[in-house]
Amino acid sequence: MRQPRILIFSGSVRAGSHNSKLAALVGKHLALADAEVTRISLKDYPMPIYDGDLEAQDGVPQNARKLKRLMQESDGIFIACPEYNAGITPLLKNTIDWVSRIKDPGEEPMAAFRSPLFAIGAASPGAFGGMRGLIGVRTILEVGLGANVLPQMIVVARAAQGFDSKGDLTDERAAGQLETLVRSLLRQTRFQMSL
Repeated sequence: MRQPRILIFSGSVRAGSHNSKLAALVGKHLALADAEVTRISLKDYPMPIYDGDLEAQDGVPQNARKLKRLMQESDGIFIACPEYNAGITPLLKNTIDWVSRIKDPGEEPMAAFRSPLFAIGAASPGAFGGMRGLIGVRTILEVGLGANVLPQMIVVARAAQGFDSKGDLTDERAAGQLETLVRSLLRQTRFQMSL
């Protein structure tokens, strides 16, 4: 059996983003566990702000189609989700909105969200570690799009001190969450692949 294909990205493209560090760390741990990891930056998939009139006039952006294809080729997807004002980032929400609009012939609606297994995490300078934003992301993925999201999450609070110079976690609780998330994501994707 082939190794699970895991797509990883962050909902932030800011230089020095804590969530980009988290995405890199999750990718490193998944690769060490023999997953086939593809890490992308949403900076490489620019899209206009979603607007129904724009969609009717110009169709769905090619970058949304490229991202949808990557998602559908993946067995699992990890999203590092920054928290902006206790919610989801505009970049991540816009990306999800555009990809969700694509329905190719013979597909069910929101097909890119139906087959991969999702895992989410956050890193934030605050004491909650992005937990409030993760609630919104989980709701969008599960309730809005019918995605299967692992119950296990990783939350890195006080993220400015949360990573050492090598990019590893300094907090034991967060490190334990990372191990649990990686193990669960690989176990569940391998199970789905065996069906």
